[in-house]
Amino acid sequence: MISLDLKNLKKIRQVDARLMSYNVEMTEITGGTFWKAYTPGQIAGTEEFKVSGGLGNFTAMADLMQYYPPINLYDEKLRKLAKAFGPVWVRVSGSWATKTYYDFDGTTGGKAPEGYQSVLTREEWIGVLDFVKAIGAKLLISVSNCAGDHKDGGPLDLTQTKKIFNLSHEYGVDIDAAEFMNEPSMLEMSGAPRGYTPADYARDQDIFNAWVKENYPNCLLVGPCSLGDGTMGDKEAEEKNKGAGIGNMTQICTTHDLLRGTEVKLDVFSYHYYNGISERLASIMPAGHWPAEMAHTDRYLAVAPDNARAYLPIRDKYVPGGQIWVTESGDAGGGGDTWASTYLDVFRTLNELGSFATLTDGVIFHNTLASSDYGFLKHGSFEPRPNYFAVLLWNTLMGTTVYDCGNPGVEGAHVYCHSRKDGKAGAAYLVINNSLENETEINLESDAEAYVLDAENLRSSFMRLNGKELKLGEGNEIPALTSVKAEKGSFKLAPGSCAFFVV
Repeated sequence: MISLDLKNLKKIRQVDARLMSYNVEMTEITGGTFWKAYTPGQIAGTEEFKVSGGLGNFTAMADLMQYYPPINLYDEKLRKLAKAFGPVWVRVSGSWATKTYYDFDGTTGGKAPEGYQSVLTREEWIGVLDFVKAIGAKLLISVSNCAGDHKDGGPLDLTQTKKIFNLSHEYGVDIDAAEFMNEPSMLEMSGAPRGYTPADYARDQDIFNAWVKENYPNCLLVGPCSLGDGTMGDKEAEEKNKGAGIGNMTQICTTHDLLRGTEVKLDVFSYHYYNGISERLASIMPAGHWPAEMAHTDRYLAVAPDNARAYLPIRDKYVPGGQIWVTESGDAGGGGDTWASTYLDVFRTLNELGSFATLTDGVIFHNTLASSDYGFLKHGSFEPRPNYFAVLLWNTLMGTTVYDCGNPGVEGAHVYCHSRKDGKAGAAYLVINNSLENETEINLESDAEAYVLDAENLRSSFMRLNGKELKLGEGNEIPALTSVKAEKGSFKLAPGSCAFFVV
């Protein structure tokens, strides 16, 4: 039995108010290829997903990609749902950003110059700045670092960097934080020039960071945006922590390789975490893919905190005292698993938030807000998915003070406790019953407001709150997140359910 007892709480830390943030990929801004959508049958688990082909630059894997037009960041529904989250960071990056040319004077006619892959217009970037301003967000970006940014194969040319920072400043929406390059652990596969080395990266990150520090001193320097550390060469660790994501299968160099030669100090340490490899990449990286029947298990849920633990000492070495930012996070690299848009991924999402907050302070950037199957919102229609409502409840109920509540961390009993978001005395608990067979018995020491989440089935596209499906109402009204009274004493949490208790 779990006991929710306020008398035994011990404060661990304060966490960032923008803990749950998200990505808007550069390819969404410019329009371009992104992960091909799953069919309704694949999402429901009734149709198998099959793919063939070799592994190359992710942005050029034609059989896994489809073209998407630019996202409309002025859409009222999108802005309303984004703003409802409260304060967030918005990250505009991704592997596509590494090869994007900034055509702010309109001279390319939409054709990318040699050495680049796509074009960002002035109007498109101003759309990002207007969106960030409208929802009260802060902006994190990465810049291009491809063949076009290295004249004659030499060091980084800052022409592109200067254009995007200066336009943002002139428009009145400064860039608040910057990572030099997206996923440099994979070097060329992430879009860097042919033959690019960790030493080249260290040199160029210093060039970039020194310029930013001199010209935009209020901009946080974030990095190195790496992935896969903590498992390379350790077969037992690789098996336990297979969810090091894409990096576990394709990492070419480590964070140490990238940072040991740098001189300009970072303000924030960043890494990427995915719980595994999606069906889209499973045929070429089979060891990184988790089957759906394991997506609720303790072993699966342990991947996110295991990744954080692996990176804590690396952060301490290179950015002592700094926050950790997970600048891409999701169920699976490669656009998400077939169940990413369903209730089945809510266990992982909520457990990631709870466990991360017990380990460190920082920000988690969910990939993405509104693109591909792991998006909080469905591409195009912006209909909210189960994870959207799960995070909305977290942001509504869970405050920034984290308590040790004796989380047993076993099946059916993943328990996390924070201060109340409304500032009142008491606490807000999250209990995850990831067992699909057994109830979790909870002893309430006092009456509580209960918010119980479940679904008709694990792969449902809709989640229920206290038995009522969460859907937008007329005029895209967000449904009321209403609690039910749970009286002091024993509370039975059904198998496959999650619940918030505010006491």
